[in-house]
Amino acid sequence: MKYDISAQSIYLPNKIYKILKRLSQKRKSPKSLVERVQIIILASRGLGMSEIAEKLGISRKTVRRWCQRWLRGMEGLKNGIEDATPKSLEMRIISLLGDEPRSGVPPKFSPEQITCIIAVGCEDPQESERPISHWTARELAMEVVKRGIVPEISERTINRFLKQMDLKPHQNRYWLNANPKCPETFQQTVMEICQIYEQAPILLAQGIHVVSVDEKTGIQALERLHPTKLPTPGSCERREFEYKRHGTCCLIASLEVSLGQLIAPTISPTRKEKDFAQHIEGVIATDKHASWCFILDQLNTHRAETLVRLVACHCNLTIDLGEKGKSGILKSMASRTAFLTDSSHRIRFVYTPTHTSWLNQIEMWFSILVRKLLKRASFHSVDELAAKIQTFIDYFNHTLARPFQWKFKPCRWNYNRPLEQAA
Repeated sequence: MKYDISAQSIYLPNKIYKILKRLSQKRKSPKSLVERVQIIILASRGLGMSEIAEKLGISRKTVRRWCQRWLRGMEGLKNGIEDATPKSLEMRIISLLGDEPRSGVPPKFSPEQITCIIAVGCEDPQESERPISHWTARELAMEVVKRGIVPEISERTINRFLKQMDLKPHQNRYWLNANPKCPETFQQTVMEICQIYEQAPILLAQGIHVVSVDEKTGIQALERLHPTKLPTPGSCERREFEYKRHGTCCLIASLEVSLGQLIAPTISPTRKEKDFAQHIEGVIATDKHASWCFILDQLNTHRAETLVRLVACHCNLTIDLGEKGKSGILKSMASRTAFLTDSSHRIRFVYTPTHTSWLNQIEMWFSILVRKLLKRASFHSVDELAAKIQTFIDYFNHTLARPFQWKFKPCRWNYNRPLEQAA
């Protein structure tokens, strides 16, 4: 069916116009797609074919062809525009304004051969009697030829197949297997922590603070032996390789989950039981009459006698706590943990399972501290290190602080695969 462009103008609903505008401004959009999008946008504004052709430096024939294809393609879509998602509409528009399939040169490798090549790339090279830790394009090409999968193949083609399948044998990342003794309990705890994170803003409105707390130990005061050379056009920053050690300090930090801010940070030489209890005391002092929910790991100092007595004091509990190692609540680590996790207390603690530091949001803040301050800085003393950490915390709270976007879904947990990035 032919469309007379002069008699049938192109109308763009606001939803479609926004998508076209976004496509025309995307840096990664192909030049041909941007040109075709501009044709449709200009045509919708009432410009004639000659005006569009002159404005874009193309022929009237090109303008007519893409306007006709647009009208033909939109004919079947106009009834479902309101119900369609922006992503599906964008894919439909890209397909509509893309090049039609061409015959081209017949493929040199069959789908079965490509599948076998990818399968080899997913294997351990040592299973093929190659004493290497991971595949390179050259060695993978040699292996598939040796196995008779293909008679010959170039490294460039191997790289193209790997890229198409998003397979990167040269990359790796660390992961830690939680290996829970009781998967049901593990799943329940992970779900509880994720629900607490999700409900943190609502709980704060009710006067309940959700706080993620942990220590960052062994922060080194390293002094570069020579000044850092700042970046210039064509040259990146250069840091002195050699350094002098001035000692270490420990940062105990509590992150208000719903605000993304640190509360009453403690910078001290040690992280002993007394240090941690004093930090929790300082955090509670910022809002004495509120309720507190602390999320932390199962370190011994996080379940210590001092912490139990602190909670009992602030919750006005007049019960007999017993004697450490002998009787009552203080008898064992298990009894102290049960007391500290009691949901009936105004101040309670929720412990992450073993080997799941990624569940504690404060770890993400520690990563920010390392990247933005510690990694490149030079400190002449531990006191200077402590002062700069405190200054950075104040700066972060007033300038950069915002809640972390928690994306981990406990229902998707699989014990046999590496951890996905949580946030």
